[in-house]
Amino acid sequence: MQRRVFAPAIDFDQIRRELDVTEEFPAAATAEAESTTDRLTEGRVDRTDINLVTIDPPGSKDLDQALHIEATDDGFTVHYAIADVAALVAPGGPIDTESLRRGQTIYFPDGSVPLHPRPMSEGVGSLLPDQTRPAVLWTVTVNHDGDQTGVHVERATVRSRERLDYAGVMAAHDAGTLHPSIAALPAFGQTRIDWALRRGAVQLDLPDQEIVPHEGNRAWTLQIAPHTPADQWNAQVSLLVGMAAGRMQRDAGVGLLRTLPPASREAVDDLRAAATHLGVAWADGASPGEFLASLPADAPTTLALMSVGARLMRGAGYLALDESSAALDDAAVAHAGVGGVYSHVTAPLRRLGDRYATETCLAIAAGQEPPQWVLDVLPTLPKIMASSDSTASTAERRSVDLTEAVVLADQIGARFDAVVMRDARGDKPAEVFISSPAIIGGCEGAPAAGTACTVEVVEADPTTSRVRFRAV
Repeated sequence: MQRRVFAPAIDFDQIRRELDVTEEFPAAATAEAESTTDRLTEGRVDRTDINLVTIDPPGSKDLDQALHIEATDDGFTVHYAIADVAALVAPGGPIDTESLRRGQTIYFPDGSVPLHPRPMSEGVGSLLPDQTRPAVLWTVTVNHDGDQTGVHVERATVRSRERLDYAGVMAAHDAGTLHPSIAALPAFGQTRIDWALRRGAVQLDLPDQEIVPHEGNRAWTLQIAPHTPADQWNAQVSLLVGMAAGRMQRDAGVGLLRTLPPASREAVDDLRAAATHLGVAWADGASPGEFLASLPADAPTTLALMSVGARLMRGAGYLALDESSAALDDAAVAHAGVGGVYSHVTAPLRRLGDRYATETCLAIAAGQEPPQWVLDVLPTLPKIMASSDSTASTAERRSVDLTEAVVLADQIGARFDAVVMRDARGDKPAEVFISSPAIIGGCEGAPAAGTACTVEVVEADPTTSRVRFRAV
């Protein structure tokens, strides 16, 4: 009873209006973006000799990162070039002022509301192939156990050789034809995944609902976003650099960290109880992250356990380091989800805080104080980033809720195969997942979590974006 169901055109503008987000920039910011050039050329080194490539979703134009990975006798050497946004944005200027208001790029199914004007974020600042660009180049060495053994960061001029996407990387891997610049990526990625799990990191593999257009945006449906091992390998590069940046800032006592407290005892106990209830063995000595990573991807019980496991990841935030931070213990400054101290530095075209954390790391590496424009703004960034995170999350949730309701509006009484993700709790109904179209919704009379069942659509209201099912 799985079928591909399409909805007619959907007005996502209503969500943008509700959230008060608009793509239109002040004229002065647009003018600055159209004329901006590298303002930080002093000391910039030429590293166009490195054969960097980018890996991004198809259609992306704001390319923040380019990489090259080499397997060595000792492990791996990772070169990671990051768009040098600070070199293109004058402190206190029109783009800077507007980006402080926006916080980050907000994504909608029919387009994004960018952090920076597109002439910069998709033009002169983007690490597009065959274009010489200013960048911040991280060089990190890792041994065979996954431990970081060295880190260097500098301003550089770089040139990406080729633009790749995840599906293409995976196909090339399976065919044995990976681009030479990332031939070592699978081994590096798995090494770091194993390293992180040994340190208690948690990786959740929950369905990622993707709203996809049909017939030139005249119709829409939902599918499970394709994720391949290549996505995970590539993510490990960003995590490695983010953890290197986090340690640099923690040791220096200045910067911006991304934090997540250790999972509560209650959350771990809930996961253990769910595993016992579902009859899924938990190996002696395995951490919650190792337990979740061991689950078979295609088992209905895995979906239920991943849903319970999401409670392990509550409380993420930002921490601006200052003199008082030295008194904080490791748990207060670390990100439990990645197994260490962590900072966002790898997506400055799309996230405001990355620009400031990157400038802090460059100053630390040079044995200098961060620029005053960085120090002035750092204390305000946790609030700015938390607010923009909330807006981004709301935009995504409302877009999915609306699309689900429109897709199912003419399907009242239709039946679908489903898996129960969560049991009813308090006044919250049980929650079920349908894979095609990819929909998550409340369900009356659902069996226990982790059970496959058939459900019937009993409500789908586009005016309230509400969807409801009944188990049959």
